[in-house]
This record gives sequence, C-alpha cells and structure tokens, in this order.
Amino acid sequence: MKNIIKTLSLSAALILSPAALAETIAITGGKVVIGDGRAPIDNANVIIKDGVITAVGANVAIPTDAKTIDAKGKWVTPGIFAGFSRLGLVEIGAVSQTNDSSARESVFSAGLDVTSAIDPFRSPIAVNRAAGITRAVVAPSSGGKLFAGQGAITDLGDDFDAITKARAFQFVQMGARGADIAGGSRSASHLLFKASLQEAQRYAAGNDSFDDNLLTIQDAKALLPVINGKTRLLVHVEGANDILRLLDLKREFPKLTLILVGASEGWRVADKIAAANVPVIASALNDLPSGFESLAATQSNYGRMKRAGVELAIGMINDFDAHQIRYTPQYAGNLVSLNKVPRATGISWDEAFAAISYMPAKIMGVADKYGSLQINRAADVVIWDGDPLELSTNVEGVYIDGQLQSLSNRQSKLRERYRNPVEGALPKAYDR
Repeated sequence: MKNIIKTLSLSAALILSPAALAETIAITGGKVVIGDGRAPIDNANVIIKDGVITAVGANVAIPTDAKTIDAKGKWVTPGIFAGFSRLGLVEIGAVSQTNDSSARESVFSAGLDVTSAIDPFRSPIAVNRAAGITRAVVAPSSGGKLFAGQGAITDLGDDFDAITKARAFQFVQMGARGADIAGGSRSASHLLFKASLQEAQRYAAGNDSFDDNLLTIQDAKALLPVINGKTRLLVHVEGANDILRLLDLKREFPKLTLILVGASEGWRVADKIAAANVPVIASALNDLPSGFESLAATQSNYGRMKRAGVELAIGMINDFDAHQIRYTPQYAGNLVSLNKVPRATGISWDEAFAAISYMPAKIMGVADKYGSLQINRAADVVIWDGDPLELSTNVEGVYIDGQLQSLSNRQSKLRERYRNPVEGALPKAYDR
C-alpha cells in the first residue's frame, strides 16, 4: 500500500510518543535560518531523521514516510545556544538551599564539577525552553577562589538527561572580583593565576615540590587538560588592561585555549584580541559601567570587536544568567538595531543570529554537532511565528534532538490557573 504523507499541526504532534518522533519529520515551507551566518532561505524544508538533520533547502524532497509539519508563514531556526549561563544551578538566588552556583566554603577550586549540581527540574529550564533555548553553556560562579571549577554544556530537553558535555571548560574569575579574591590587588590575582598553572605543571611532572597549600591534588588534576590546551579556559574579565594582561599570560602558556567572557571594554583592545586569536563570549549591551573596570562600556562594543575580526558569541554573565536566558534573542536583535543609531556600530541580522546559535557552539568546540541546521547536526529546531529577534514573536514549537518538547512551564500553568477568575469548591491554589 502506498505510503501517505501525514501532515500534523504542532499541537497534534505533541501527542506522539518519543519513539515515533525519532523517525522522519519534515518541517515544510518555512523561512529557514541555517544559523551559521548565511541569509535565511524562503519556502524551505528541514528533514529530520532519528534526531539528526538530514536535509535542508528550498528544493529538498519530502520523504514519503515523513510526518510533516506545515511551517508556511513561519520562521524555522536552530535552537538558541546560550553562550554563558548558570541555568539549572539556581532556583531562588537568595535561598542557599536552591543555589548551587558557587562553592563558597569548599577547599576545592578547579576540581569542582557543576555536572552533579545541574538540576533539570529547576523551573527556569522549562521557562527558557519555551522561549526557544535548546542548549546552554553552564558555568559555576567563583566563591572564594579564582578557579570556580569545571563547567558543562547542557540541553534543555524535558527528558531530564541534561548533560551534553561534562567538564567542557574551566572557569576563572579575574578583574576586580578576582583581585578581591586574591588579596585585594590585580597583581595578586595574576600571580595566583600564574602560580596555580605552574603548580599544575609541577604536579604533572611528578615534582616533589608540588605545593598542596596552593592547589589540592584534585584541583591540579583538573588543570592538566587546561595547561595542555585540551580543555577550554573561560576567564571573566571586563577591563581593557585586564584583557591585555591575560593575553600576556597566553604568550607564557601558549597551549592555553583561552576564551574571554564579558569583555565590556574589549573594543579598546580589539585588534590585540583578534591578533591573539582569542574568542570572546561577550555581554551584548553593557553601556552603563557597573564599576571602574567597565568605564568605557558601550553598546557598540560587540560591533566594534566584530569589525576588528574578533571571533564572537553572545553570553549573559551576571545578567539574570540563571533565570532569563530567554533575553538572548532580544539582545541579538538590539545589536542589529544599532545600525540605525547615528555613530553606533551594530551587526547584520545574519551575524546576530549566528552569535546565538552557531558561534557559541563553535567557540565551545561543538559546532560539528550543534548550533546550526546543517546536515548531520542534532535536530535542535525552533519554529517561530515571526522574526525570532523581534520581541513580539512567539515560539510555536521546539525540537531537541528531534524530539518535540512541551512548552508548558510553571509560569504558563499559573497563567492558566488564574485565567478564569471564578472560584471553585476550593481556592485556585488547589487547582492542579
């Protein structure tokens, strides 16, 4: 019997079992954004088979056994890849029992691993998934030491298996906060940073002079792949002079895979950053200095670094980074809008979307699997009812690894609970 192509609405597709959704899906007729900086493709199809993108384009044939999703009049994009977050580590920041972002009293530093602390049941996971966020870089916060520990890359799927890549990077706090941690001066923070890397080298060489007062053995072990360049080193830094000193450190430890995070004054030394071939996960719109290290903050920072040839992605360090990662597309859109502001420096729409999809995946070394709608990538796909960088646009469907995700979350449930003001037999709080 001839196979019949079944056309499903997004709501109908939700009733399918995960096993069924792992088969072949065709999202048809949408405005498709590959995500790697190319212009959108009108009236294109995206084919997913067993959780992987198998074909994308305007003239792609629809397999006869595919379940099709009609996306005419919609935008189809890769899921948003959050370049920096604390997603899954915090429920209520002021309640210590629900805040695992930093190990303030721990004797360990670099050896800490956020993997066991990332909780896929935290309510911000579902809220941000419903806004089109499908993967995130999740970093610890520094407590009382420069080295905060090992961060991870996660997915936001509702299967509660959150970890995409454990121990994906080491996170370090420098700048003003790093100076406070090290004893009150940037000279102390840079010496402590350098001495820690040197102690890890001594440990690797089996040197008996290894100082376990500076690093525990567990911390030294965690730094070995960092000094060898196998594990990325993400360093939070904002001021231009602090950035230059880190570039000096990279010359001393040339194997370091250094990535700057924040970099509010990056534009002042953008040529140096580009020449050192150091990527930046930048705060997109810092323009009001939060301290002396960001006095030169400007919304044109990102665009100016981009023009200088710096490899860039958007991140949200210390900017509602445990809860509101859904602001990421808005920030990208605002960078595009800067092109209309006299004397400001913005970026193109295509560059802006790449900054929240392909570029963070590339900087974190996973672009061969995530961050774009290219063939053989994981099928992290979002369907929008309009331009995804516009505030008025809504998400209509989210796929992670080819699985259609629920858009239900605590906020949406509360909205439905109180939408009807008529009281029942019990107060509204008893409604399920």
